[in-house]
Amino acid sequence: MVRFSKGEVRDILISMVVIAGVFAYVFSGRNLQVALIRLPATLVTVGLGFVLHEIAHKLMAIRYGFWAEYRLWLEGLVLALVTSYFGFVFAAPGAVYIHGNYIDRDVNGKISIAGPLTNIMLALIFLMASSVLPSPFRDVAVLGYAVNSFLALFNLIPIAVLDGAKVFRWNPLIWLIAAASAFALTFNSMF
Repeated sequence: MVRFSKGEVRDILISMVVIAGVFAYVFSGRNLQVALIRLPATLVTVGLGFVLHEIAHKLMAIRYGFWAEYRLWLEGLVLALVTSYFGFVFAAPGAVYIHGNYIDRDVNGKISIAGPLTNIMLALIFLMASSVLPSPFRDVAVLGYAVNSFLALFNLIPIAVLDGAKVFRWNPLIWLIAAASAFALTFNSMF
C-alpha cells in the first residue's frame, strides 16, 4: 500500500500550486489578472503533470523495495518564481527522495524514466482529448498536451540531477527513444 505523509502531501500541494501559478503567469504574458483567470487550467494541466510525474517515481521506487517520499525544495520554488518574472519557467520544485540499500544504475534508470514516460502518456491523452472536446475544454487539453510534452523533454535533458542523466547512464537507447518522442511531441505542440 502506498502511503503519503502529511508533510509529503503538504509539499506536493505547495509545489503544485506554485508551479501552476508561475506557468499561468508566463502563459498570460506576465499579466497577473489574466494569470488568475488561467490558474484553474494550469492547475489541471501543469498540476496533474507534475503530481503524476512525481508519484510515478515514488511508485516505481516502492516497487523495487525502497522508501520514497516527495520533498519540496524551497530554493527551486524561488527559482521558478524569479524566472517567471523574466518570462520563462525554470522549475525544480522538489524531488522524490529514495532511501534503502544500494540503488544500482539499472534500477535508478527505471525509477527515473517513470516520470517522463508519465508526462509523455499525459501529453498523448490530452492530444486525443483535444480532438474531441468542445471549446473551452479543447483549449485546456491543448495546453495539457503542450505542457506535458515539454515537461517530459525538459526532464530528459541528460545533465546533473535531471531524470535524463540517470536514464542515459542506464540505457542510452531507451533515453534516445524517450527524448526523441518528447522532442517530437514538444516540437509538434508549437505549431
